[in-house]
Amino acid sequence: MKLIVGLGNPGKEYQNTRHNVGFIMAEKLISSFKFPISKLEKKFNAQISAGLFNGNKIIIVQPQTFMNESGIAVRAISDFYKITPNDIIIVHDDKDIALGEYKIQTDRGPAGHNGVKSIIEHLGTQNFTRMRIGVAPKEHEIQDTADFVLGKLRKEEKIILDDVLEKAIIDVHNLIVAK
Repeated sequence: MKLIVGLGNPGKEYQNTRHNVGFIMAEKLISSFKFPISKLEKKFNAQISAGLFNGNKIIIVQPQTFMNESGIAVRAISDFYKITPNDIIIVHDDKDIALGEYKIQTDRGPAGHNGVKSIIEHLGTQNFTRMRIGVAPKEHEIQDTADFVLGKLRKEEKIILDDVLEKAIIDVHNLIVAK
């Protein structure tokens, strides 16, 4: 069993923000796996969709705890389903990676990302896989991180993001098969 967690913030005011790239990716993965539309599971405080892919049970989660408390939902779900950290993939935005790029890494610290920090604190380990989706602008430095990541994606950013997420979906499929 694999747990894929897309990080973001719930609520309309956060839709299509850079910080919700994990939520956007989760929705694209649900569609690519042809899983049912996610539904709110109150006991986990998370939107969840599940199904089978290549013989593996996959649970796709969008925590509704807000970014900085993502670890609460991840821990509750991983405990309930007895999923070990090495079977968890966390997808999130990264302001230190250029828009249009992404990195997949395992056993790394939070690097300033509060959602990842919360997950590490609640799981008691950083030994899980992270897909870091770049949102950094190429043209200038970020002055205020919170304003930047909570800002809406511009039309040209959405086009670049959609393209990179299509490539990232293939890598997620491969991660599931390889693990």
